[in-house]
Amino acid sequence: MASAAETDAMRRALRLARNGPRGLNPQVGAVILSPAGDVLAEGYHRGAGTAHAEVDALSKLAPGEARGATAVVTLEPCNHTGRTGPCAVALLEAGVARVVYALDDPTDAAAGGAERLRNGGVDVESGLERDAAEELIRDWVHLQRTGRPRVTVKWAQSLDGRAAADDGSSRWITGRAARRDVHARRAAADAILAGTGTVIADDPALTARDADGAPLERQPIPVVVGETEIPADAAVRRHPREALFFPTRDLGAILDDLGGRGIQTVFVEGGPTLESALVREGLADEVLVYLAPVLLGGSRLALGDLGVPDIASARRLEVASIDILGDDIRVVARPVHDTQGDS
Repeated sequence: MASAAETDAMRRALRLARNGPRGLNPQVGAVILSPAGDVLAEGYHRGAGTAHAEVDALSKLAPGEARGATAVVTLEPCNHTGRTGPCAVALLEAGVARVVYALDDPTDAAAGGAERLRNGGVDVESGLERDAAEELIRDWVHLQRTGRPRVTVKWAQSLDGRAAADDGSSRWITGRAARRDVHARRAAADAILAGTGTVIADDPALTARDADGAPLERQPIPVVVGETEIPADAAVRRHPREALFFPTRDLGAILDDLGGRGIQTVFVEGGPTLESALVREGLADEVLVYLAPVLLGGSRLALGDLGVPDIASARRLEVASIDILGDDIRVVARPVHDTQGDS
C-alpha cells in the first residue's frame, strides 16, 4: 500500500512529466524519496536521446545517496536499451529499495522493467494514480498502437446540418463561447489539418487565439493537404510554426508521416471534402460538432459522401459528451469500434 508521501510524490511526478515534450517518447516524471519519505531528487524526460525521468532524477544525487530510497515514477521503468540504457538497471545499480509506478509500459520493447526490478530484490508497487497517468499519455499510447496520431474532426453546423449559407458565408454560425472552446482545443492539439480548398477560399491563419484575437502561447503545427498550390502570401505561411504541405490525397500516408514525426494529435478543420474523406476512410478517431440554434437550408451540408448506401451501413458513433456553450451545443462522439482500450 502506497504511503501518503508516495502519493504526494506521484502527483508531483505527474506534474513534472508535463514539462517534457510531446513526441515519439512518452512524458514521464520521477521523484526519489528517502526512507523517511523526504524528497531527495526529481526529474522528467526531456525528449528523445536525453536521460529518462528516473535517470534524470538519480543524476542529481551523489553516489550511494539513493541506496534504500524509493523511486516514484509515472510509467513502469523501461527494460530495454535504445539511445539510453534500461532504467530498471539504473535503479538497481543505484541501490533503490522500492519502486512505485502508475502505469505499466504498453510497448513490447520497453515492458518488463517491473519484473526485472522484482527479480533484483526491489519492492515494486504499481497502479498508484493510474487514471491520471493514463490520461497524461493516452495520445502517446494511441500513437504506439496505431503508428498514427489521434484524429479529431471538427465542424460547426446549423440544426439542419448546414455548415454555411448557400452563398458560402459561415461566419459566425456559432457564438463566442463555442469559438473560444475551438481555439483552446487547437492549442491543445499537436497539429491542425486543413485542405487546400479551405486554405485558398478562406485564407485561415490556422492559429490558436484568445478572445481578443491574440495568439496563444502554444500553437499547433499547421498541415495543409491537397494538390493545389497555395499562394505565397497565404496566411498559413505566416504561422508561428512552420507549415507542412502534403500535395497528395493519400490521407493514410499523411497520418503515417505525421506519426513518424511524433505528432500525437491532429485537429481537423478542413472543410466538408477533407472531413468527409477522413470519416469515409475510417481515419477519424473522434468527431467534435458544434450545433448552433439556427436554420440555413440549402445545399451546404456539413459533410458530404461518407460511403453509406443504406441505413444498415450507417456509421455508428458513441456519444462521449454533450455540453451547452452559450447558445450552442457541443457534441463529442467516437466510432463504436474505438470505445475500447485507448478511446
